[in-house]
Amino acid sequence: MKNKIAYIGCLSLIGMITTEFGVIGILPQLAEYYQISIDKAGLLLSAYAMVVALAGPLMTMFASGFNRKHLMALTMVIFLITGIVSSMAPPFWLLMTVRVLPAFLHPVLVSTAVAAATSTADQKDAHKMMAIVIGGISIATITTVPFAAYIAGVFNHWQSSFMVQAVISLIVLLSIIFLLPSMPGGERKSYRSQISILKKPAFIASSLFAFFMIGSIFSTYSYFAGYLSKVNGMDEKTISLMLLLFGLTGVLGNFIAGKLLSRNITRITAVFLIGLIAVSVPLYFSGPMSARTVLLIAVWGFLQTPCFLTSQAYMIETAPEAPEFANSISISFGNLGISIGTAIGGLSIATYGIHSTPWIMFGFGIAALVMMLIKKMMEAP
Repeated sequence: MKNKIAYIGCLSLIGMITTEFGVIGILPQLAEYYQISIDKAGLLLSAYAMVVALAGPLMTMFASGFNRKHLMALTMVIFLITGIVSSMAPPFWLLMTVRVLPAFLHPVLVSTAVAAATSTADQKDAHKMMAIVIGGISIATITTVPFAAYIAGVFNHWQSSFMVQAVISLIVLLSIIFLLPSMPGGERKSYRSQISILKKPAFIASSLFAFFMIGSIFSTYSYFAGYLSKVNGMDEKTISLMLLLFGLTGVLGNFIAGKLLSRNITRITAVFLIGLIAVSVPLYFSGPMSARTVLLIAVWGFLQTPCFLTSQAYMIETAPEAPEFANSISISFGNLGISIGTAIGGLSIATYGIHSTPWIMFGFGIAALVMMLIKKMMEAP
């Protein structure tokens, strides 16, 4: 039963991530269609992430006592509506509006899925169950996100990408309704008992770490398609294949990270972060497409994808007394990182060109590493 719940949670995150990150592969087409710059098109990702960051903790606290199955189903209904409306090529303001609506329940879905999977598992298996659920992020990057981009490229019709997102949301919704058992939320914890973790300096440090780490990722990854097109000279179909390769190696990295986290969360988190910092340098010098570029993208995916899992585990470890709220704070700071990282990456593109984004990635990564060192000093006896 515990594995079944974890795998349905994983499927839910696949539907969620397909909607949130699905625009990454079609940003150039969206910019062209709406006659806007690519950094402005990037608002479709950064605005979504900002809503998650601001609404996440409050929504999670409010929803903590509700039936988890009902919450997950309601969230997927809203994702389904978003995909349908977006596929109709509405005015940009309406596209932006329907994009941010599901963001209000995004953190509730993640926190609920993780809590449902880990609450039924033994303590020694908790990180493995979390890895299965969070694995939905890497699976989406290997399957649904590149597939949506590929379909848009094949039909030369960016709306097709949103149609794919809607179909996936419908499949996830039906899976939740028919396969997930009813899961009452139990006794709702008081707001004061949950908020008390914000008084812990080490937890604040780990939250800032998550912000910088995820900001490092999305300062460049948000413009993945544009970067490979402008810097590496790839066409749309090749870019979708690179997204697939990125996701494949990311699944492997996520699997390895999930296995190793139970040994030493801090050390494994640092290893993947340092690797992410290191890969930004050759990425800047990658140049036209070659075998070396393809290998670099594979390594990039392997190092980057597990960072979602390691950052959450790193934060939750600091607040075991309120894991669901800690998870929502992790999601909020992570999405704040997505929003600010995407925005600064866009500003860098507007000022210095898209080739400059790996250095933003490098800077955010160093800041995250510094926050790890600060947290380590705070915890020293």
